[in-house]
Amino acid sequence: MRVTIRDVADRVGVSPMTVSRVINDSPRVSDDTRRRVQGAIAELGYVPNRLASGLVRRATRAFGVIVPDVANPFFTLVVRGAEEAAWRAGYHVILCNTQADLERERGYIEDMLAFQVDGLLVAAVSDLSRPHLKLLTRNGVPFVLIDRSVAGFKTDLVQGDSVAGARKLVEHLIGLGHHRIAMVTETNDVSTARDRLRGYREALEAAAIPFAPELISETSTVDPRLARQTTLDLLDLSEPPTAFFAVNNIAVIGVAEAARARSLEIPRDIAVVCFDDIDYASRFKPFLTVMAQPAETFGTIATQLLLDRLAGRVDERRRVVVLPADLIIRESCGAQVPVS
Repeated sequence: MRVTIRDVADRVGVSPMTVSRVINDSPRVSDDTRRRVQGAIAELGYVPNRLASGLVRRATRAFGVIVPDVANPFFTLVVRGAEEAAWRAGYHVILCNTQADLERERGYIEDMLAFQVDGLLVAAVSDLSRPHLKLLTRNGVPFVLIDRSVAGFKTDLVQGDSVAGARKLVEHLIGLGHHRIAMVTETNDVSTARDRLRGYREALEAAAIPFAPELISETSTVDPRLARQTTLDLLDLSEPPTAFFAVNNIAVIGVAEAARARSLEIPRDIAVVCFDDIDYASRFKPFLTVMAQPAETFGTIATQLLLDRLAGRVDERRRVVVLPADLIIRESCGAQVPVS
């Protein structure tokens, strides 16, 4: 059976209230009693109820991290950065994976409020997440947005420079001679998709290449099978694209699978670039040309912004951190990559 606070109290010969005071670091306990209680806790293997202790201290020393797809290597690294920074500061992290589902996102936010976490880091599903975030503001729970802004919501934010990054990727493809460049992206209510489409269009405009709406295809970036199907549709156009810009490293899997289904080789038959690197895959075979973002740094900085809020070290002004991305040229775009 689970060891209780009463078991600890009985072992030492004190009241459960005394044990509770030791757990909550109250000064109203003698040093001798404190040592004996701590010894009994270690001997019995008692694990205090963190939620109950948090209610006493009005702080749980835990915060939630909500992401749309933990299987996406970008968000995996974001979580790792957040967890490491939280651990160093004496906090625990509760991870929630919404799978880009709005109903699930709302459920997780309600759960975090019920658990009385001290704050949250949120990579929102889309602009449609606004009502969920309002639950946090109404309950006075501080939070930081990661990667994605939410239209009409002014709060602390850590994001990448998606406009400039997309522009550089498309400029690189144009420099290689491509004019029919398709973009496999998310819906326009996701801020990163909007920004990357803007960068795409800016690159075309600068090169005097007409924008072709039929080359823009929206898909879910949680399921690469949907990106595969939309890429097949693009390849079936009467004038198919010669290059593909995938909005992230999940969508690019679908693009590659579609190319294989059509017996097309990358980069011999089509060029492919994407946002975000696939860290371990790139070490094994550096193939994809990418706009690499410092994903782990997103989590680290967002956690520090949240800790600043929790400690009262900042005023009410919104803080926005924009992290640059690096263009890494590899084989998939068809450029000549020097052998190192």
